[in-house]
Amino acid sequence: MLEMLESFIIESNRFLWGLPMIILLFGTHLYLTFKTGFIQKKMWLGIKLSFTKDESSSGDISQFGALATALASTIGTGNIIGVGTAIALGGPGAIFWCWLTGVFGISTKYAESLIAIKYRVKTKDGRMLGGPMYALERGLHSKWLGILFAIFSVFASFGIGSGVQVNAIAKVVQTNLGIEPWIVGTICSITIAIIIFGGVKKVASICEALVPFMAILYVAGCIVILVYNYDYILPSLNVIVSTAFTKGAVAGGLAGRGVIVASRYGIARGLFTNESGMGSAAIVAAAAQTKNPVRQALVSATGTFWDTVVLCAITGVVLVSSMLKNPEIASMGMQDGGELTSLVFAQIPTFGTFTLVVGIICFAYATILGWSYYGERCAEYLFGKKSLWVYRMFYIMVLFVAPLMSLNLIWLLADSLNALMVIPNVIAVLLLSEVIKKETDKYIDDIDASSYDKIPIVDK
Repeated sequence: MLEMLESFIIESNRFLWGLPMIILLFGTHLYLTFKTGFIQKKMWLGIKLSFTKDESSSGDISQFGALATALASTIGTGNIIGVGTAIALGGPGAIFWCWLTGVFGISTKYAESLIAIKYRVKTKDGRMLGGPMYALERGLHSKWLGILFAIFSVFASFGIGSGVQVNAIAKVVQTNLGIEPWIVGTICSITIAIIIFGGVKKVASICEALVPFMAILYVAGCIVILVYNYDYILPSLNVIVSTAFTKGAVAGGLAGRGVIVASRYGIARGLFTNESGMGSAAIVAAAAQTKNPVRQALVSATGTFWDTVVLCAITGVVLVSSMLKNPEIASMGMQDGGELTSLVFAQIPTFGTFTLVVGIICFAYATILGWSYYGERCAEYLFGKKSLWVYRMFYIMVLFVAPLMSLNLIWLLADSLNALMVIPNVIAVLLLSEVIKKETDKYIDDIDASSYDKIPIVDK
């Protein structure tokens, strides 16, 4: 029965992540880049706004709190194991496509966050609710698409949000510390329960503290490895670019697998790491304190910059340079992305493995927190506030069970659910692209202007 299920998921995943999805997602990134006037040029402004408090504006959490929660959800195992998996499945060239997905995906993250804020609503108890489901319902008058997005997101939260992450924690802890997976599941489920029952402000405060720490620790480890591999950095860049478009061995025994395969896994893992096009980060962007939609949309877009343009690129160069320097790593690790990453970081005695273990635990734990909020908002959209307790109990249950399941099956399921989320969200940003352009033109040169839109009150 399990083999039949896995076979079905593999075939579904192959269909969902075929050429049409690659064209749809990457095409949307390109289209919105031109539609927004290359919003990537405003990244420095977005970074500055990230650290600017705007407490006088409407919202539940600070701009940085919203960004930190979104980053907590995206800077996860995708940046470590996911990049290794992209190389294992698509060859080194997948890193090039993953990076391009980040560069152009900035515009899509900006667009989906903008409409999430523009069409957000306020509950009678003062909470902000928003995201693609509200943009679809209020902006396009397509509630059925909003319902579909919310359903896909709830299920995705159990996969990409909790199952994949706690499984990764359990595997790395068992391998390096000898602790049984069920113990990891128990600890994670109890500690996460304590935090998520505290609400979005509690989640955001934890993420604000955790995200900078884990990012600095991980980057420090990567820099040490790059110094160790300094003479292979330029050759690794050459391999990454050349294998993105060609087949055949290039250097050090590393082989390209063609444009279609490399782009498929590169774009899929790029989406997994930065979630541009999925609409997930837009859900928490809608809760931010902001004067107008453009202001917070710029802040949200920096998440893709940090996550993929910077961190995934660094990880890719670290992995490929290590494989070129040590061919035995390539031969042993090309069948398993997690094993590949472990072998690379193990080059540095004690410090390397410690960095990887702590990095994966922190990254994955933060992702679990961020996605709990996404799932809650979608569950509330579908069933009202009364459903939150039930959703949280299911979320915690997944955290307990997932460490005992097959990681490959969970990854495949997560990829399929990600693709299903993309479809209604991309429909929203494409059909509302004129609204996005109009709002951008209105506020981009007057970033402190207050929005004229009145936030409607809903009975939730």
